[in-house]
Amino acid sequence: MAKNWIKRRKRDYYYRRAKKEYLRSRASFKLLEIVKKYRFIKAGDIVVDLGAAPGGWLQVSRKIVGELGFVLGVDVRRIKPLGFDNVFTIVGSIGDPEIIGRIRAILPRPADVVLSDVSPRVSGVWEVDHARQIGLAERSLEIAREVLRREGNFLVKVFQGYLYEEFLRLVRRWFYKVKVIKPKASRRESAEIYILGVKFKKA
Repeated sequence: MAKNWIKRRKRDYYYRRAKKEYLRSRASFKLLEIVKKYRFIKAGDIVVDLGAAPGGWLQVSRKIVGELGFVLGVDVRRIKPLGFDNVFTIVGSIGDPEIIGRIRAILPRPADVVLSDVSPRVSGVWEVDHARQIGLAERSLEIAREVLRREGNFLVKVFQGYLYEEFLRLVRRWFYKVKVIKPKASRRESAEIYILGVKFKKA
């Protein structure tokens, strides 16, 4: 079973392309596609990436924001440094009550963008995995509300299921525009989709 998965992965177009372009994850192409279409990350932006390991989205974000921007990655796993002075990482769980304070302490100013590609440990029981993932998405939204500037942007991964519509309504409550996106780089069999909230309604 594991050998078959490895073979499929090596045949995967985006996996092979990521290796060729020295990107740490095939997921990099999901973010690249969404940014190209909606341009919600710009040069000079402050970006917070939740669930950032192994660093594929950090690489993409740094390339876009350039030397004048700032990128902060958060993950429970330690992330190998990218080698840029304006890319920082925190080892920690987004569920930690202190994580918002830790993020704020590092950011030079409120964030322009919060990204969340966080996933739960998959149990194989769909209802459980869906509920866990929506819980992580909700926590990501809580963090975004605390660290985003007014009219900042938020991109979050969700799994489709019975809790999806309720979460989508919650995002719509906090952002002026909301887009639902299925990137080409997402595997066809995957239930993952991305929700993009544009222009945060900061209280």
